[in-house]
Amino acid sequence: QVHMVESGGGLVQAGGSLRLSCAASGSILSINTMGWYRQAPGKQRELVASITNGGTTNYADSVKGRFTISRDNDKNTIYLQMNSLKPEDTALYYCNADRAVVRQRSGRNLSIFGSWGQGTQVTVSS
Repeated sequence: QVHMVESGGGLVQAGGSLRLSCAASGSILSINTMGWYRQAPGKQRELVASITNGGTTNYADSVKGRFTISRDNDKNTIYLQMNSLKPEDTALYYCNADRAVVRQRSGRNLSIFGSWGQGTQVTVSS
Protein backbone atom coordinates (compact mmCIF):
# COMPACT_ATOMS: atom_id res chain seq x y z
CA GLN A 1 0.00 0.00 0.00
CA VAL A 2 3.10 2.19 0.03
CA HIS A 3 4.70 2.45 -3.38
CA MET A 4 8.25 3.77 -3.50
CA VAL A 5 10.04 4.77 -6.69
CA GLU A 6 13.70 5.71 -6.95
CA SER A 7 15.26 7.69 -9.78
CA GLY A 8 18.47 9.48 -10.65
CA GLY A 9 20.96 6.65 -10.89
CA GLY A 10 23.42 6.32 -13.73
CA LEU A 11 27.02 6.05 -14.83
CA VAL A 12 29.47 8.69 -13.67
CA GLN A 13 33.23 9.07 -13.53
CA ALA A 14 35.07 9.08 -10.24
CA GLY A 15 34.88 12.49 -8.65
CA GLY A 16 31.53 13.21 -10.24
CA SER A 17 28.11 13.77 -8.70
CA LEU A 18 24.63 12.29 -8.87
CA ARG A 19 21.36 13.13 -7.18
CA LEU A 20 18.95 10.36 -6.30
CA SER A 21 15.26 10.87 -5.59
CA CYS A 22 12.72 8.59 -3.96
CA ALA A 23 9.01 9.31 -3.87
CA ALA A 24 6.58 7.39 -1.68
CA SER A 25 2.94 7.24 -2.72
CA GLY A 26 -0.29 5.84 -1.36
CA SER A 27 -2.75 7.24 1.14
CA ILE A 28 0.14 8.26 3.35
CA LEU A 29 -0.46 10.30 6.46
CA SER A 30 3.09 10.21 7.78
CA ILE A 31 6.40 8.39 7.52
CA ASN A 32 8.86 8.18 10.40
CA THR A 33 12.36 7.55 9.11
CA MET A 34 13.28 7.29 5.44
CA GLY A 35 16.63 6.17 4.23
CA TRP A 36 18.92 5.11 1.45
CA TYR A 37 20.57 1.71 1.41
CA ARG A 38 22.89 0.16 -1.13
CA GLN A 39 23.96 -3.30 -2.14
CA ALA A 40 27.01 -4.10 -4.21
CA PRO A 41 27.43 -7.49 -5.91
CA GLY A 42 28.44 -10.13 -3.40
CA LYS A 43 27.92 -7.82 -0.45
CA GLN A 44 25.20 -7.28 2.10
CA ARG A 45 22.80 -4.38 1.89
CA GLU A 46 24.06 -1.49 3.99
CA LEU A 47 22.66 1.76 5.28
CA VAL A 48 23.97 4.81 3.44
CA ALA A 49 21.97 7.59 5.09
CA SER A 50 18.70 8.12 6.88
CA ILE A 51 16.54 11.07 7.89
CA THR A 52 13.69 11.32 10.36
CA ASN A 53 10.51 13.29 9.74
CA GLY A 54 12.03 15.90 12.05
CA GLY A 55 15.13 16.22 9.92
CA THR A 56 17.66 14.33 12.02
CA THR A 57 20.19 12.67 9.74
CA ASN A 58 22.52 9.72 10.04
CA TYR A 59 25.30 8.69 7.65
CA ALA A 60 27.55 5.74 7.11
CA ASP A 61 31.15 6.64 7.87
CA SER A 62 32.13 5.85 4.29
CA VAL A 63 29.94 8.65 2.88
CA LYS A 64 30.20 11.34 5.54
CA GLY A 65 31.24 14.65 4.02
CA ARG A 66 30.40 13.50 0.49
CA PHE A 67 26.70 12.59 0.56
CA THR A 68 23.79 14.67 1.80
CA ILE A 69 20.31 13.35 2.48
CA SER A 70 17.30 15.66 2.48
CA ARG A 71 13.57 15.29 2.68
CA ASP A 72 10.35 16.97 1.59
CA ASN A 73 7.65 15.78 4.00
CA ASP A 74 4.85 17.35 1.98
CA LYS A 75 5.85 15.25 -1.03
CA ASN A 76 6.94 12.15 0.94
CA THR A 77 10.16 12.37 -1.01
CA ILE A 78 13.80 12.02 -0.05
CA TYR A 79 16.91 12.94 -1.97
CA LEU A 80 20.51 11.87 -1.84
CA GLN A 81 23.08 14.28 -3.21
CA MET A 82 26.24 12.30 -3.89
CA ASN A 83 29.46 14.21 -4.53
CA SER A 84 33.05 13.10 -4.95
CA LEU A 85 31.87 9.68 -6.02
CA LYS A 86 34.27 6.76 -5.83
CA PRO A 87 34.27 3.42 -7.64
CA GLU A 88 33.46 1.75 -4.33
CA ASP A 89 30.15 3.65 -4.28
CA THR A 90 29.00 1.48 -7.18
CA ALA A 91 25.88 -0.38 -6.08
CA LEU A 92 22.14 -0.71 -6.41
CA TYR A 93 20.63 2.01 -4.24
CA TYR A 94 17.31 1.41 -2.51
CA CYS A 95 15.10 3.72 -0.53
CA ASN A 96 13.23 2.62 2.54
CA ALA A 97 10.43 3.87 4.75
CA ASP A 98 10.62 2.31 8.18
CA ARG A 99 7.03 3.02 9.27
CA ALA A 100 4.33 4.66 7.19
CA VAL A 101 0.88 5.45 8.50
CA VAL A 102 -1.72 5.17 5.73
CA ARG A 103 -5.44 5.87 5.66
CA GLN A 104 -7.50 2.88 4.59
CA ARG A 105 -10.72 3.09 2.65
CA SER A 106 -12.53 2.14 5.86
CA GLY A 107 -11.25 5.37 7.34
CA ARG A 108 -9.00 3.59 9.79
CA ASN A 109 -5.28 4.17 9.93
CA LEU A 110 -2.79 1.40 9.33
CA SER A 111 0.94 1.27 10.04
CA ILE A 112 3.06 -0.33 7.35
CA PHE A 113 6.60 -1.30 8.25
CA GLY A 114 9.59 -1.75 5.99
CA SER A 115 8.60 -0.44 2.55
CA TRP A 116 11.24 -0.66 -0.17
CA GLY A 117 11.70 0.63 -3.67
CA GLN A 118 12.97 -1.42 -6.61
CA GLY A 119 16.38 0.25 -6.59
CA THR A 120 18.37 2.47 -8.92
CA GLN A 121 21.81 1.55 -10.19
CA VAL A 122 24.78 3.81 -9.52
CA THR A 123 28.00 2.97 -11.35
CA VAL A 124 31.18 4.94 -10.79
CA SER A 125 34.00 4.37 -13.25
CA SER A 126 37.63 4.89 -12.32
